[in-house]
Amino acid sequence: MSNDSQTQSLAFGLLWPELNDGLHYTDVVPPSELTLIEFYSSMYKNSAPLQGWLQRIQNGQISVDGRVVQDPNAILSVGSELVYHRLPWKEPDAPHVLEVLYEDDDMIALNKPSGLQVLPGGLFQQRTVLRQLYWRVRKQNSSLASQESHPVPVHRLGRGTSGILLCAKTKVAKTCLAAYFSDGTSLVGANRKAKRSGTRKISKIYRALVTGILGEDKVVINQPIGIVRYPGVAKGLYVASPSGKPALSKVEVLERDGQQNRTLVQVEIESGRPHQIRIHLSFMGHPLLGDPLYIAGGQPRRFDSEFVDESYAQDGGYQRPTNPVPGDCGYYLHAHQLVLSHPTKNEMIKITAPLPSILKTRDELNSSRESISISSAN
Repeated sequence: MSNDSQTQSLAFGLLWPELNDGLHYTDVVPPSELTLIEFYSSMYKNSAPLQGWLQRIQNGQISVDGRVVQDPNAILSVGSELVYHRLPWKEPDAPHVLEVLYEDDDMIALNKPSGLQVLPGGLFQQRTVLRQLYWRVRKQNSSLASQESHPVPVHRLGRGTSGILLCAKTKVAKTCLAAYFSDGTSLVGANRKAKRSGTRKISKIYRALVTGILGEDKVVINQPIGIVRYPGVAKGLYVASPSGKPALSKVEVLERDGQQNRTLVQVEIESGRPHQIRIHLSFMGHPLLGDPLYIAGGQPRRFDSEFVDESYAQDGGYQRPTNPVPGDCGYYLHAHQLVLSHPTKNEMIKITAPLPSILKTRDELNSSRESISISSAN
């Protein structure tokens, strides 16, 4: 088995620009009689309220067949091309440095810091892992046609989650690695009892710090995860739900801290539902320490699902939700170890991401201090 220790540790990352590049959204007018404002306020009401779309049109941010149109009541012709230009904005602060844990011709494993989003979404369109990967390839070889050659993540980590993020560098590796993740999830859904660990091509182990003291040393959680309507999350929020899709997590207690009423745990997930660990641990009554969203029961802290804030920001879009949303940080969750079958070589790869101090056991902390003392003496 190959280990990440064989790969020399290195880091990369460019500073984020003050403003991003903005965005362009293209649509084709469907066969119906609509005005410009009717089209956008009905098709994209999750992006902005009516007054916000009026503001965007009057600002000259929308063109029809290449011509800027500022009349909200302009009648649209079927088949016309509409382009909405979202103006550049300053994205929230985010880390920019990524550590390389393992790399070969097929894939690269990164140590993602907490606070950095993996893929574009919401307020984060440029300050993402994907953009840093793109810049890295462009810097290494400016003659490349870029887009086709730069690595892409084959799974996601929540913005507040740190640790191993696996990315593919070739189409073959992308197909293979993506299949590993989806196969694990489908195996859990198809037949939990019949599933054997030998059929898995990938194993994912996390560290987490949870509130309260877990009584049992080992717990298996198979609570299904579904989606509910939730303000500020256009596609809905993932929660513990009897009618949801199957999910399986194995939890093992590493250390109990009665004085601070918290428990350090190791979690192996055998499916890949969004926010699975946060939901499962909160479902069993032990939410992640500092989690701003999920509480006991695997539900959100606030659930004003019918409330929508109609005020809008400077760019015409809705204000940031006052309710907690999945991207909010503050919890302690780290993708610590990954063992997988290499996508093109006949070997197993083990990758380990160094643990943050708060997620180490007392023995691990003492070992770290002893190593530092020995190094200093030498």
